[in-house]
Amino acid sequence: MGASAEDPRGSLYFLPMAISEAEIAQVRSATDIVALITEHVALKKTGRRWQGLCPFHAEKSPSFSVNAEEGRYYCFGCRVSGDQITFVREMQHLDFVEAVRALADRAGIELHEDDSSGPARKDRQEFLRAMDRAVTWYHERLLHSPDARGARDYLRGRGISGDVARQFRLGWAPDDWDALSTSLDLSVKVLEGTGLGFVNKRGRRQDALRARLIFPIFDSSDKAIAVGGRILPGAPESPDGYREAKYKNSPETPIYSKRRTLYGLNWAKDDVIKSGEIIVCEGYTDVIACFQAGLPRAVATCGTALGEDHFRAMRNFAQRIVLAYDADAAGQSAAASVYQWERQHEVDVFVATLPVGSDPADLAQRDRAALARAVAQSVPYLQFRLDRVLSAANLSSAEGRARAGEAALRVLAEHPSDFVRDQYLVKVADTLRLDLSVVRPRVAELVRNPQARALEPAVASSRVARLPRQRPGLEALRLVMHFAHDVQGRFVAEYFVNDLERDIFLALGTGTSVSQVVDHLRRRGDDAAAEVVSELAVEDLDRAYTVEDVAAVVAQLLRAAVAGALRDVEHDLREGRIAPDLAMTTIRDVKERLELLGTPRGDEAEATLRAWLLSRSGSSA
Repeated sequence: MGASAEDPRGSLYFLPMAISEAEIAQVRSATDIVALITEHVALKKTGRRWQGLCPFHAEKSPSFSVNAEEGRYYCFGCRVSGDQITFVREMQHLDFVEAVRALADRAGIELHEDDSSGPARKDRQEFLRAMDRAVTWYHERLLHSPDARGARDYLRGRGISGDVARQFRLGWAPDDWDALSTSLDLSVKVLEGTGLGFVNKRGRRQDALRARLIFPIFDSSDKAIAVGGRILPGAPESPDGYREAKYKNSPETPIYSKRRTLYGLNWAKDDVIKSGEIIVCEGYTDVIACFQAGLPRAVATCGTALGEDHFRAMRNFAQRIVLAYDADAAGQSAAASVYQWERQHEVDVFVATLPVGSDPADLAQRDRAALARAVAQSVPYLQFRLDRVLSAANLSSAEGRARAGEAALRVLAEHPSDFVRDQYLVKVADTLRLDLSVVRPRVAELVRNPQARALEPAVASSRVARLPRQRPGLEALRLVMHFAHDVQGRFVAEYFVNDLERDIFLALGTGTSVSQVVDHLRRRGDDAAAEVVSELAVEDLDRAYTVEDVAAVVAQLLRAAVAGALRDVEHDLREGRIAPDLAMTTIRDVKERLELLGTPRGDEAEATLRAWLLSRSGSSA
C-alpha cells in the first residue's frame, strides 16, 4: 500500500504513487532545509535558529524562523509552517509526490515506486528527457546554425535580442524531413509520445515541425513538455499552392495537456506571487513583449481558449487576473463563464486598455511604456464590456440612447451580483440620460428571464462586429438581409449553430418581405427572433462589405459548425456507431480543410466542408 502523509493544510490523504515512508524520510534527512530556503530568501543565524523575511507574505521585519536540526520552519506573522517537502510544495506549487521527487532529484536519491506505476512513470521520464534534449537541440540551431539566419533576422526585427532568445530558450526547426529525429536518434515511441514527430506514409520517421521558429513550453516546475512553432513571414508555398498555418503546436501527449498549461508560467510565477497579479495573453510573443516591458508576470494559453483549468491554476498564484487581449478578442470571452470563475475561484478579472486592433507584441514594439500603462490602467471585466457598448452608442438621439441602454442592460444582467449590477447601473443611466426608476425594473426582468437576453441588440459602431456573443451569425444575417443578391448561395442553415439565428435565416430565405417575416415569427411565438429581425432591418450600416469580409464571416461560421459536427463524430466513435479508422480519417481530413480556410485554397476547403456538413444533415442544398 502507498505511503500516506499529512497535508500542510491539515487533511490526511494517500499518495497517488506509492513512495515508501522510509524513502520520504530519507529525502527529508538528505535535504538541508537552511540551504533549501536560502535559495529563495536570505537567512541570518540568531542563536540556534535562522531568521529572515517570510517568502509567503510581505513584511519589513523578519518573522520567519527556521530550525535546522528539526528541519522545520514557522512564520510568526502569517503562521505558515512545514518541512522541506512543504516548502517546495508551496514555493513551486507542486503536489506532495512531485515535491518529493524534486527533492530526491536534488539530493541524487533514486525512488523506488511500485510496479503498477512503473511503466507509465518510466515512459513519462523518457518523454521528458527527450523533450528537454529536443529543446536544447532547437535552441542551439537558432543560435549557431547558418540556416537559422532568417529566424534570427526576424527576431531582431521584432525587438527580440539574443539574450531574450536565450532567456526563453527559443529555437529553430530546420527545413528537413527528419533532422531532429535523426540527430537525437528518437524512437517512434518517443516521437509519438512527445508529439515531436511521427511515422509518415513511407514508414519513415518524420519531424512534426519544419522551417519554424520554436517556442518551448514548460510546466510550472520548469520541465519542457511541448513546443510551439511559428512559420516565418514570407515563407514560400509548397508546389501545390498549400500554405502552412502560421502556428503549429504539439498535440496532447502523456506529458502535455493544453487546457492545463500556461505558457511562461515557469518564468512568471515569482513575479506573479510577488505582485499578486497575472497577465494573460493570447500568444508566445505577447508574453515575451510583456517581460521586455517590465511586466515579467505574463502567461499565454497554448492554442486553446481560456478555461476552467486555467483559472484553477492561476488561482494558486494570484487573485488579480488581467486579460491582455486585443479589444475584440477580450469582448468575445464568455461573460457568464468569466463571472462564474470569478466567484468560484475568488479572483478578479480585469481587461488591459490596449488600443483597438493592437495586441501586446504590436504595442510593445512601438512603445513598451504604453504597454505597461495599458496593464496598469486595466478595468474590471464588466466595466470593459459596458464601455464598449457605451462608446459605440449614438448619444445624439433618444432612439440611439435607448438602443444603447437596452444593450447595456443586457450586459449588466449577466453579472450575478445585485450590488455590482446596481453600481454600474447608475453609471449607465447617467451616461445615457435614462431614468433609474425605469431601468432598474428592466434589469430585474432580464435577470429573472435569461432567455430575454440571449442575443444582444446590434449597436452601430466604427466596427460593425461589436457583439461579444453570436457575432458571426448576426453578421451573416445582416449580409443576407441587406445584400441578399450579393451573398446568394454563400450561406446554408447548417452553418448556424445558434437555433435562433438558424430560424431567422430560414425565415429570411422564404423570399417574403421583412414585415411578413416578422409577422410569421410572431405568429409562431418566436418574439425574440422577430425582435432581432426588426432591429437588423433598421440598423444603419456604416461601411460597405467586401468580398474578403464575406469570406471571413463564412469561415467563422464554418469553424463553429464543423467543430460541433466533429464532436458528434467523436461521440459516435465512443458509442461504437462508427468504425475507429473511419472516424479518425474523417477527423483528420476535416481538420486539414479547416486549416486551409483563409489561404489561397480557402474556396476549395469551404466547398468541401460545406458538402460534408450537408451530407451529415441529409440536405442537398
